[in-house]
Amino acid sequence: MPTTIAIAGKGGTGKTAISALLIRFLAKHSPPVLAVDGDPATNLHIALGLPLDDQTNTIGGIREYMEHRIYKEGFDPGVPKQDWLDMKIREGLVESKGLDLLAMGRSEGPGCYCAVNHMLRSTLSRLSKSYRFVVIDNEAGMEHISRQTTTDVDTLLLISNPTVAGVLAAIRAQKLIRELRNKVRRIYLVLNRVNEELPDRLTSLLEEGELELLAKIPEDPYIEGLEAEGRPLTGLPQDSPLRKGVLEILTKLRFVPARLAA
Repeated sequence: MPTTIAIAGKGGTGKTAISALLIRFLAKHSPPVLAVDGDPATNLHIALGLPLDDQTNTIGGIREYMEHRIYKEGFDPGVPKQDWLDMKIREGLVESKGLDLLAMGRSEGPGCYCAVNHMLRSTLSRLSKSYRFVVIDNEAGMEHISRQTTTDVDTLLLISNPTVAGVLAAIRAQKLIRELRNKVRRIYLVLNRVNEELPDRLTSLLEEGELELLAKIPEDPYIEGLEAEGRPLTGLPQDSPLRKGVLEILTKLRFVPARLAA
């Protein structure tokens, strides 16, 4: 079974950038990796430097086409729908060295997708078994948690800026997961863009909320230029604080050798 890492947090916290670097390091040192872009905005491929076609490379596009085939044109009775969906999703994977990217794409439309979504879950469950790691960049907010789509996860990383509002949101997310009894084995907080010592108020919140702080990543002076130009994060230099911080996360979790963060 693969090790599944899910990344969640509010928008603007650097969630996708951290996800992309986690994926690239794992693809290099512990392949193969299935990268899942769970955000309808589909920005992960840009951070990874990979192409993406909304119609053929996203679950949303495949689902819409299948729904149209089922309810409008009719489906070839000689082809099992589950087999057809398996084939289309495998064809839609964006391949790169050490990793494959699967993008969820746009959210569901007004039609009935119950049967399609059931088949989709079956396909993804089988597909993930071919990989050593599955890394999921979830959509911003906590909707994926309340819908219980963040399940069967080994490690959930909650990304936040060093603010009271951000930390409170992470604490609520952890509480919600426990209330729903989602199968999430380990939950950690990662504070991004930390430029000074944490104020006592934040330290107290972490203790009261029983949320374990895994890493504090300083503001990265290089990332704004890359993101503004739509360039992949592989362009970050060796002294990039974000790059170093993500390596620290992976070594603390023992997903890559400790020597890499030295």
